[in-house]
Amino acid sequence: MCTLLIKILMLSSVASMIAQFNMPNLELLDKLGYEVNIAANFLDGNTCSEKQLIELKEHLAVSNIPFYHIGFSRKVTNVGANIKAYYQMKNLIKEQQYKVVHCQSPIGGVITRLATRKTDVSVIYTAHGFHFYQGAPWLNWLLYYPIEKWLARYTDVLITINKEDYERAKRSFKAGRIEYVPGVGVDVEKYGSVVVDRKAKRKELGLAEDDFVLVSTGELNDNKNHKTVIQAVHRLNNPSVKYLICGQGPLKNELLNLVQKLGLEHQIMLLGYRTDIIEINHIADVFVFPSFREGLSVALMEAMACGLPAVCSDIRGNRDLIEDGKGGFLVEPKNILGFTQSMEVLFKDISLREGMGKYNKDKVQEYDIGTVLDKMKSVYYDVIN
Repeated sequence: MCTLLIKILMLSSVASMIAQFNMPNLELLDKLGYEVNIAANFLDGNTCSEKQLIELKEHLAVSNIPFYHIGFSRKVTNVGANIKAYYQMKNLIKEQQYKVVHCQSPIGGVITRLATRKTDVSVIYTAHGFHFYQGAPWLNWLLYYPIEKWLARYTDVLITINKEDYERAKRSFKAGRIEYVPGVGVDVEKYGSVVVDRKAKRKELGLAEDDFVLVSTGELNDNKNHKTVIQAVHRLNNPSVKYLICGQGPLKNELLNLVQKLGLEHQIMLLGYRTDIIEINHIADVFVFPSFREGLSVALMEAMACGLPAVCSDIRGNRDLIEDGKGGFLVEPKNILGFTQSMEVLFKDISLREGMGKYNKDKVQEYDIGTVLDKMKSVYYDVIN
């Protein structure tokens, strides 16, 4: 039987990681009767809107969940900030006497596992996609692999969210336990059951009823690789193809300049941060996802739950979700022609689009939030007991 005397700290380098991906875990721990605290950087590096951060703080306050600002930096080179964060974490752990710390990000995971050494605090670390993977730059292997391998010995439970990471961790790492959990989950029923007035929503977004609509969701950064799809749309040379990019980030101006340079101002829309992703998915025809690196994408799972076919980069994580030729097409991230051809095939064949969308809607049941929470409940119970 658990008690409120058992305190668990959930932490991430940035608060947006908590807001976007970890609220179900917080609710689970609360229902189980544990006292949960949050630690994250609430000021810098967040990928959600300022409004969403305010709403997160208000939700935590109303739910009586204490939260602490820790000055984690997502930049590995910002050594000074992360040394300061290390001492902040040591002091917080000492003051609050946590029994379990659950790390949700690489930098936060490194700092916290160092801070919990020589303590009796149990550490759970969810690796949302190792930075070393099949096809990763050699520098990633040189820098990140030895760090994660060494810190695994200070990890009671290492959770991996895709099959490639799980197999590598099982072979090479000496964590107390290594678990596979299928991502952070997606509410399949919620995403699949939404009814949208397609005509009205398209009109709201400035789209015609017969436009062929592509959609991407993700931060505007180099890793998300939106440039490849923009160039693929240019190659298609089809004015009825419209590409919606949902997200914010540092590459906004660079992407806008590319759109203008290619003369695609009437075909490509950078919509910024959106709260209506479900509705946008339901009025789109294809989800495109050209990232260089993913763990197990929530955005892709959400699109599958909405019944969309996908054209994705052929990378770890995406391969877990999309079966090439069945739920969509897998293409090398830099292969502009491959993206162009795949999108053209789907443009020409509506029955193929519908069949692939149905296939994805069935397959994503494996990643339903209920399945994930059952697994996490078991992990928490075993660690605490």
